[in-house]
Amino acid sequence: MADSREPMTDERPEGGRETPRHGYQGDRRPVTPPPGRPRALTVAVSREAGARGGTIARRAAWKLGWQVYNQELLEYIAQEGTYRQDVVDHLPPPTAHWVEERLDRLLREEALGRHPSILNLARVVLALGAEGEVVLIGRGAGFILPRESTLHVRIIAPLADRVAYLGEWLRLSPEEAAEQVRLRDQRRAEFIAAHFHRQASEVYQYDLLLNSRLLGEDLCADLIAAAARAKLSQVAPGPARP
Repeated sequence: MADSREPMTDERPEGGRETPRHGYQGDRRPVTPPPGRPRALTVAVSREAGARGGTIARRAAWKLGWQVYNQELLEYIAQEGTYRQDVVDHLPPPTAHWVEERLDRLLREEALGRHPSILNLARVVLALGAEGEVVLIGRGAGFILPRESTLHVRIIAPLADRVAYLGEWLRLSPEEAAEQVRLRDQRRAEFIAAHFHRQASEVYQYDLLLNSRLLGEDLCADLIAAAARAKLSQVAPGPARP
């Protein structure tokens, strides 16, 4: 859980009423999303190996005051039945129905593999996304959740920079670090291709594409947080479609 929260921008006056636009529109209040649909935004972060995507995602979560789930935690929850059920079982019935409805749609569209481990992972990601205000790192979360309620981010960096960073972090020789970057990129690309039938390198499927070498970790995190707040203001009045 992020240990600090920044107040979300709220342009409505006291009482929760929207500011009238284009003249007086009566006593209108924000539209409440129907039960069962995502109540808020989720940030899904994809990253090249060594591009510092995990660090940037955690910084963005801290700036937003949201909880962050990295790849290892998502896998652990999906694999451990007790923890998985804790995440899924607390959902209200309409939300649980939405999770299964979304999962069924992904399967019908052949946008998701049918291996039991992937189905478990998808249920966990959908359950977290239904609650919203979380940052999910890796595991194809951006391909599981609806685009309307998800900010899908890709963190990239030049190969030389990624090799240098991973070598310093893991204390590897340049040759060993280069091999680690190659293997990690390959495993991630194969995972996405096998289970989501997508190419991780396809840039047009992301809302934000950030070069951490040019922008730096903190600015990347600032941009993600700003984009999340902006998209959240669009998501809040209406529900994401299943």
